Amino acid sequence: MTNGKKSLIDEKSSSMSDRYMFSRLPQLSQIRGFEAAARLGSFKAAGEELNISPTAISHQISNLEDKLGVLLFERKTRSVSLTQEGHRLAQAAHQALKQLTTAVEEMSDTQSVLRVSTTASFAAMWLIPSLSRFQNKHPEIKTEIITSEEVIDINRDRRVDLAIRYGCHDENNKNKTVLINESFSAYATEDYLDRLKDLKDAVFIETKWKNKNLPSVALSHYLQKINKDISAPRICSFDQEHHVIQAALAGQGIAFVSSVLADMALQKGWLKPLDESFSLPGLTYSLLVSPFSEGLRKVAVFKEWIAEELSKYPSKHIENRMRST
Repeated sequence: MTNGKKSLIDEKSSSMSDRYMFSRLPQLSQIRGFEAAARLGSFKAAGEELNISPTAISHQISNLEDKLGVLLFERKTRSVSLTQEGHRLAQAAHQALKQLTTAVEEMSDTQSVLRVSTTASFAAMWLIPSLSRFQNKHPEIKTEIITSEEVIDINRDRRVDLAIRYGCHDENNKNKTVLINESFSAYATEDYLDRLKDLKDAVFIETKWKNKNLPSVALSHYLQKINKDISAPRICSFDQEHHVIQAALAGQGIAFVSSVLADMALQKGWLKPLDESFSLPGLTYSLLVSPFSEGLRKVAVFKEWIAEELSKYPSKHIENRMRST
């Protein structure tokens, strides 16, 4: 037998083997339904993600179990949990769907959609005003911004590609990429500062976080450090930083707020710093990538862009700007 004939026979044999192996695979819709239910731990949540009813998810998984001849879930009165066989299939299904998603994203001619989750204030005061620069560099990527004060579980929710989080920097979390460590200072309109005869008469505007786990950055500490002895300052508070900035822009007082969020108003000349020489260290903006979106080009280019944009901001720390009281 010649090498050419042997090669042809080997190819036919391999093709027949693949055809037999693939013919045993369940329907893709069943795999998607099972993977979502396994990841979310709920038929209802899986149905919401895939835009079908929980009953349809239940039927898909029952048909899948019948085809495989094993139980994938243990059904309880108010919950479901994976069996040992279910865990094994869930890992394989997740990896297979992830690879398939990556391949489709990379070869598709249609505009890729990047979904970014972040806080309302960061979206309103920095991300959306800056986003045109990303769109100009990557017109093939459509960006959708999802704002919420509730933390989205990026390891389970496939609707989000990446999340920009705000809080304390955790050195032990290796999955987070630090974008910027902000600083806090006081800002007001030039007109408000000109009309203000005595700082004791000023109205200070600050944020009271909805998230009680966030540590406060104290206005009183800031006033002490700039040698302004105001025993009982008049304070107005909002639960969103962009509301604080809007109030200052309306001439209602002096905003004590993040330098990152106030940057556009400063660049436009709409706000002026109360004291240019001092600021307090604030919290950290970090980036998390969904495990379902790792390796996608749209995620990689956005990470590169936002890191470059935020690297332009100087770091300000109390240690090297502190005045004696």
